[in-house]
Amino acid sequence: MDRKRTMLKVSNLSLTKGKAILKGISFELAAGEMLTVLGPSGAGKSSLLRCLNRLDTVDAGEVLLGGQDIRSLEVTQLRRRVGMVFQVPALVPSTVAVNVALGPSLRQETLTVPQCEELLQQVGLNPALKDRMADTLSVGEQQRVALAQLLANRPEVLLLDEPTSALDPTAALTVENLIKDIHVRLNTATVLVTHDVAQARRFNAETLVILNGAVAARGNIQDLINDTGNEPLQKFFSGELTGQGPEQI
Repeated sequence: MDRKRTMLKVSNLSLTKGKAILKGISFELAAGEMLTVLGPSGAGKSSLLRCLNRLDTVDAGEVLLGGQDIRSLEVTQLRRRVGMVFQVPALVPSTVAVNVALGPSLRQETLTVPQCEELLQQVGLNPALKDRMADTLSVGEQQRVALAQLLANRPEVLLLDEPTSALDPTAALTVENLIKDIHVRLNTATVLVTHDVAQARRFNAETLVILNGAVAARGNIQDLINDTGNEPLQKFFSGELTGQGPEQI
């Protein structure tokens, strides 16, 4: 990766919880690059993201953020720099404005009302929603609030764990387009987890396929689909692999 500075470097990452969850995962990602992590339920995809944000503690290997081991960073600092969006929006039981301003408030910074309204506009929400309780919004709207929350933090790395899986098709496409926009606008290193091959094709990014906790293949999504010589890969693409273990989803 000589053209850009490596933002995220994952080396031989392994995780065990009674059984092997991740087995020697390695990859590098520069600012402005996106990686789609694809695989069936239980393959280890969500566990990988949790390790990148220290929600899970690895048994072996290391994760470097801008060349610095994430274990040396204070957790709140790490999670400001490495933002994460979950399948179900993880919002606090308060107003939309409080949720959007959460990151800055943890740093003793103030997000002004105009700044909050601008962030809501950037994710396609009416600024008037700022005074609504977050739990009164639709799931699609809540997911956009979560994205506005990320924008307020301006992370260097963006982790997305099946961010559209709980949404209807129209809302899912809206969130996909927002993710693409945020990725470009913030020039983040972005890791998107999905089990949906069609979604991976729409993002058309470098793709890492994980099966049984290990990397089965990496490359352009269409090239991987056409790789008829990789039997496990083709079993996944044909729908034969539907679940492999205790991944947290």
